[in-house]
Amino acid sequence: MSAKSTTTAHVLVIEDEPQIRRFVCDALRREACVCSESANAVDGLRQVASEEVDLVLLDLGLPDMSGIDFIRELRTWSKVPVLILSARSGEDDKIGALDAGADDYLSKPFGIGELLARVRALLRRHGQGFDATPCYEFGDVHVDLSRRIVHRDGVEIHLTKIEYRLLAVMLASNGKVLTHSHLMREVWGAGYAEQGHYLRIYLGRLRQKLEADPTQPKYFLTETGVGYRFQS
Repeated sequence: MSAKSTTTAHVLVIEDEPQIRRFVCDALRREACVCSESANAVDGLRQVASEEVDLVLLDLGLPDMSGIDFIRELRTWSKVPVLILSARSGEDDKIGALDAGADDYLSKPFGIGELLARVRALLRRHGQGFDATPCYEFGDVHVDLSRRIVHRDGVEIHLTKIEYRLLAVMLASNGKVLTHSHLMREVWGAGYAEQGHYLRIYLGRLRQKLEADPTQPKYFLTETGVGYRFQS
C-alpha cells in the first residue's frame, strides 16, 4: 500500500497539555488530516489498536508512562510512524527516543510550518502503520498488549512492569531465539546488558504465572548458553 497523503491521513496526538494538543490538532485539521487526541499513554495505545492510525505525534513527558516506554511497547506490535514533540532537546533524549523506535524528533517550541513538513515527510515514507494484532493467545493465556491486560483461564493475571515488558518483547519474536544481551537491552536498557541474573529471575516469574507446569515450560523455553525463546 502506498503512503497516504495528508488529505486522508489519520494522525493521533498524544500530549497531556490540552493547549498544545489543541494547537497541533487545529493545524493538522487545516491540512485536511483526520485527528484524534489522547492525554495519556495507555489511552493512546488503545487508540492505535482500535483505530486505523497513520501517524502518532508523541510527547515524551506523559503522566502515566514515559514516552520511551510507550514507543517500546508500541513497537512490539505496530510499525506506525512516531514523531516526537518534546521540550527535552538534549542529545541523549533524542538518541533514546530514536533508538526505542521513534521515526523523527521535533523539539519544542517549534514552528507549525516545520511540524507540517515533517508530518508530510513521514506520511510519504510510510504506508499504513497498523500491521499486526496487539492480541496473542497461547494455551489458556490471552494477552492484549494495547490494553496491557493478561488473562489466564479467564482470570486477570497481574504482571509487574518488567514482567510485562519481557513478555511483550518475547511475544513479538515468536519462535526466534533471543540472546541474553538482547533481552537485557530491550527490557532493562543498554546499561544492564551484562546483568543476566535479572533475566533468569523474571523468566522464572513469567513461567510461574503463565505456564501450566513451570518446571517443564511449553512456551518460555531456555536455549542453553544462548538465551530464551517463546514458542506458541
